[in-house]
Formats: sequence, C-alpha cells, structure tokens
Amino acid sequence: MTDATDWWHLLCVIAGLNLVAWTVSTAWLHRNRPDGTTWPHQRLQLLLSALYVLGCGYRSFLPVFDVPRVVMVDSFASSVLVGRAVATLAELSFAAQWALLLRGAALATGHRRSLWMSHAIVPLIALAEVNSWYAVLTTRNIGHVVEETLWGTVALLSVLCLLGLWPRATGRARRWLALAIAAGAAYTAYMFLVDVPMYWHRWLADQAAGRPYATLAAGIADAGSRWTVSHDWAHWRSEVVWMTLYFSVAVWISIGLAHVRLPLRGHAPAP
Repeated sequence: MTDATDWWHLLCVIAGLNLVAWTVSTAWLHRNRPDGTTWPHQRLQLLLSALYVLGCGYRSFLPVFDVPRVVMVDSFASSVLVGRAVATLAELSFAAQWALLLRGAALATGHRRSLWMSHAIVPLIALAEVNSWYAVLTTRNIGHVVEETLWGTVALLSVLCLLGLWPRATGRARRWLALAIAAGAAYTAYMFLVDVPMYWHRWLADQAAGRPYATLAAGIADAGSRWTVSHDWAHWRSEVVWMTLYFSVAVWISIGLAHVRLPLRGHAPAP
C-alpha cells in the first residue's frame, strides 16, 4: 500500500458512526433515566463524552502527524496548533470521565486510595498535555515520552484502585470492574511496551542526527503556519495503529462510561 487515503476514509466513517452511537446512547439514557441520585452524574458523563466524541471526530476528518507537520487536508483547521487544542480539550474530558467514575465508586465504598487517585487523574493528565504541547511546538520527542509515561502511569494506578474496589463490589458491579480492569491493563501494556519506547527511539534518533529544535515562540508560529499535505503511506504508517484505536475503541469506551452504574456495597473508610 502506498496511499493512506483509504485509511483516512475509514477514520471518517468511524467518526460518523461514533456520532450516531453517542446520539442513540443519549436518547436511550433519557428514555431510561435512572433515579435522581445517579442521573446528574450520568448527565455530566454524557457532556464530557460529547466533547471527546466531537474532538476525536474532528481529528479523524483532519488528521495531523504533529512533529513533522504532516496533514491530509490543506487547511489551517488541519494545523498542529488547532489539532492540539482540540485534542487537549477532548483528552481532559476523557480523563474527567474516569475521575468521576472512580470518585463515585470511592465515595460509595469509602476506599480512600481510590478517592485520592480520582482527585489526581485530571491534574496528572493536564501535566501530560503540557508535555505534549512542549513536544509538538519544539519538535522534541522527549516531551511525548513524558506525556505517554504519565498516561500509562495514570492507567496503571487506576487499575490498582479498581482492583482495590473488587472485594467491595456486588456481582453486577464486578462485571463492569472486570471490563475496566482488562481495558486498563491492556492500555497500560500498550503504553509502556509500544508507545513510550516508540517516542524514546524517535528522540534518540533525533539526538543522534543532531536535529535542531525550535524555541517555544518559534514553535507556536510554525505550528500555526506550516503543514505538509501528504497521503503517502510511508508518512502515516507509524501513526495508523494508535490513531485507529484512539478514534474508535477509546471513543466507544467514553460513550459506554455514561451507562456505568456500579452497585457497590457500602464500607467504612479504608486506608
């Protein structure tokens, strides 16, 4: 394969189906609205999910390979500056979904470690976003190494918290927990075995080649004004796996989080 256009069209189709799935999901929840205690939580989950679905949809239609400034569509809307701003809002929304879910479970069970972790998720992901901006503006891949390490660490700690909730969960809740633990473990493995090493090797290659890096000020101007249109598979090959999973599976998880109601047994606060 020499042309990535078909893959791009697949991303566009997935984005359209994701929007339909979110709309159907929201309509279903409104028709089967839970009790007054859980509905405000799920309504907030739906709003955060909408931001993530729309953000991923935008990036599916206008994909960009950040550091080399490679895009599919010749437009300012495809620029790294716009794409990274959209991604930041979407990713913080997704992180907030997980924080809300973990906080609700922690309050229901009195599991203090989970409560602490729920408060730490969004600040840690915000720090990851700062490193992502540093990487795309200066073209230093070491920023992506730190960013992805933070994402992987948050996932790992969240999985450990979910495991801590397991003894306090009912049979129904354990089915949801099992799915969340499996997804979190798979994501953690991918981040530390594939994603972080990929960016680390890119950083080492850039260092070995003596690549010049931009300042932050120059990077802002460059990210908003320079892009190279290419549908060449060689330019997109390294991005295909993570982008496809990110704009499909991760979006489905985001939509599904609004439907999670964990009937957990109440417990006294635990350390």
